Amino acid sequence: MNLTRLILNPRSRRVQRELVEPYEMHRSVMRAFRPDLRPGEERILWRVDEHPRWGLTLLVQSRQIPDWSWLAEDGARGYLLAVNEPNPAVKAFEMHPAFGQSFLFRLRANPTMRLGRSAEYNKGKRVGIYNEEDQLAWLARKGERHGFRVLQAQINRDGKIKDEKPTEHNGKIHKLELLSVQFDGILQVVDPERFVNAVEAGIGSGKGFGFGLLSLAPMR
Repeated sequence: MNLTRLILNPRSRRVQRELVEPYEMHRSVMRAFRPDLRPGEERILWRVDEHPRWGLTLLVQSRQIPDWSWLAEDGARGYLLAVNEPNPAVKAFEMHPAFGQSFLFRLRANPTMRLGRSAEYNKGKRVGIYNEEDQLAWLARKGERHGFRVLQAQINRDGKIKDEKPTEHNGKIHKLELLSVQFDGILQVVDPERFVNAVEAGIGSGKGFGFGLLSLAPMR
């Protein structure tokens, strides 16, 4: 796997626009990869963080080694912040977690549930989970499915991610709104193979909007 860290320039108009329209940031991220990727061939995950040292930071995880040369083009001038270190910086890593091993983790996710038959309208529609206890239960279920147990978690609700460009479908205008929740805490591996697959594929929905990247750090 490869993890890229890009330190963004908060004064860049392009960065400001992409923060408001996250799918545009997704398109910028995808420019670093082959345009002929087949569905399921590669899951590219990304997330924007506010780093205490570097400020606005874009993290991108991929199997392929990305090609960020397009950032030197005129249209991308000023997209990255000028710093005294590599920017972007690409680091390769391998995962060999052991059963029972614990990690610090961060996950920005879009926790949702599907409306059941009892719903009068929009049966089967996915809706955001807003109750904090239900959000933790959602994360616990994802852990059971993906080979880890949540030992401790703290929630930071980021609000909603909105697509500022409504789309028309079946004669109706649709505005996309995704609930954004950041989980930070400690997890324990209970099934190493499923856990590695989850890290590679991401967790939850909305991956094209910056959700699903599970970041890990060793316990100290």
